[in-house]
Amino acid sequence: MTLSLITSMSLFALAASLSPGPVNLVSLSGSARYGTKTGLRFITGATLGFVALFLVIGFGLHYLISQLTWITQVLQWLGIMFLLYLSYQLFIDDGRLDADGHKNAPTFMTGAVMQWLNPKAWLASLSGIAAYIPSAKAFEVVTFAGLYLPICWLSLGVWVWIGIVLGQYFQSPEKMRLMNKTLAVLLAASCLLLVV
Repeated sequence: MTLSLITSMSLFALAASLSPGPVNLVSLSGSARYGTKTGLRFITGATLGFVALFLVIGFGLHYLISQLTWITQVLQWLGIMFLLYLSYQLFIDDGRLDADGHKNAPTFMTGAVMQWLNPKAWLASLSGIAAYIPSAKAFEVVTFAGLYLPICWLSLGVWVWIGIVLGQYFQSPEKMRLMNKTLAVLLAASCLLLVV
């Protein structure tokens, strides 16, 4: 692999990971509400979930999907339903900052599973593989996934940091409810953008 290809793949990974999407919004809201540890746990799960998805797609699923195009539609709609469910949960959250509220905090597993149901993650994986490593040789797939690992984690970390900064401002239940409802609407809107 050439240095220019590795640089191009890294820039693609950065753009795909840093751009707003469902996982980014949950990273922001989770860290604003529950703090740094929760945010970092969630993004670690999300990063590892994405890399696992990327490897599965890279090692052959993209061939299956190209033969059975309806699978992509089914996965997209399942993902959108899951994201709308998360949006609803965020919208109805009462904004209380007490310790009991941590039972609804996003977890490592939430992050990992969310990527498998996230249409943005599927599109980033499929389009990245098709554009940069269409032959999808094992070395190429592993290299691309290896680039994605730190880039995705650090990009989501930026959203955690933004959440921490916002969380310092939103320290009352009323302000937290306002932020949650705003983020819930944005998360739902991101789902609508995926289907138009």
